[in-house]
Amino acid sequence: MTSESTSPVELDGPIADPEHHRVLFENDQVRVVQTTILAGDTTPVHTHLTPHLIAFSSGSQFVRRDPEGAILVDTRTHGADYVIPPYAWVEGVGPHTIENVGPDDIFATSVERKP
Repeated sequence: MTSESTSPVELDGPIADPEHHRVLFENDQVRVVQTTILAGDTTPVHTHLTPHLIAFSSGSQFVRRDPEGAILVDTRTHGADYVIPPYAWVEGVGPHTIENVGPDDIFATSVERKP
């Protein structure tokens, strides 16, 4: 799915996947990114390498895969009643895709801490 010539900048969420990721605000300290993944949709390979706080306002089940398609996270293994936590701290996520396998659209806002 990705080539070794793809740079980390090219895989950055808003650059590699502007259909699902949009920068809402950016300054020298932070970048705020809105993520929208409609039910049944799958993102292309992208990254979120900067540590960030993510706040989910909607979403249910999803599958995260690596660039070769291997499953990294499948929330369906937690049962049908699984609920995405409203907030999570993420140190960074390497190349991956997200498939929204739930009935609800995924809406999230991330606040990335700049180095």
